[in-house]
Amino acid sequence: MSADTPLGKEAGPLARFWSEYSESRLAVAGLCMLLFIIVIALLAPWIAPQNPYDLGQVSIMDARMAPGSESFDGYTFWLGTDGAGRDLFSAILYGLRISLLVGVASGVIALTVGMVVGLVAAYAGGRTETIIMRIVDIQLSFPAILIALMLLAILGKGIDKIVIALVVAQWAYYARTVRGSALVERRKEYVEAASSLALSHSRIVFRHILPNCLAPLIVVGTVQVAHAIALEATLSFLGVGLPQTEPSLGLLISNGFEYMLSGKYWISIFPGLALLLTIVSINLVGDQLRDVLNPRLKR
Repeated sequence: MSADTPLGKEAGPLARFWSEYSESRLAVAGLCMLLFIIVIALLAPWIAPQNPYDLGQVSIMDARMAPGSESFDGYTFWLGTDGAGRDLFSAILYGLRISLLVGVASGVIALTVGMVVGLVAAYAGGRTETIIMRIVDIQLSFPAILIALMLLAILGKGIDKIVIALVVAQWAYYARTVRGSALVERRKEYVEAASSLALSHSRIVFRHILPNCLAPLIVVGTVQVAHAIALEATLSFLGVGLPQTEPSLGLLISNGFEYMLSGKYWISIFPGLALLLTIVSINLVGDQLRDVLNPRLKR
């Protein structure tokens, strides 16, 4: 139902938002795919046929079996097995959990840090803004993967280490976005009115300016989560991200790379497809959110 109809006008904000979001069937398909991926990742311990990282459930005799092959115990590996004999379907489910955890955790922390820094820079102005934005410009002049690589060389491997590296590599994107939006809001009359009422600076920033900066922040946050997942997969593929005991899709792709030329394509292809679907679905959702929250950018 269109929001222009009388009933559409009476609908709540969520109903109007969904009406605009569902105008794109591709975006709805991306949202459904993303929700499906999140659900199966959360339920991995219950729906995965085996725990691929429990040595008691894995047999080296089942290594590199083709999709549809049966194990010596009569179990069918629908997506085949990797070089260690792990069921690839189960490994992908567990890998999705780690990839989503790293992407969301690093995205939320980087968003929080960048949001605060950007708001301070826009509201304080003057020398404070100049110093902060020069730091942001310097960081953005380096590729995010280079910053993450340098930090991981110092910190080592692990989920907490790679989250820290991704936060440091990404917070500047949020800071620049928030600062640009906050500068526009800072010049508006409602901010001047709040200042004339002698409200505290923190209240003006977080109660008045921040809510009006959330729309672009949500869009950037969605895209950066997908970027963080891809970045983590790249780092793990290079062997500097997560250890073998903490699987991710990047590690699964890396484990099968050496077998590609021998015809064992499934070891890398299926985790790669799972990673591709995850990133594409997030980007589809982010693109439609951009169009809904900022109609001026609608293509």
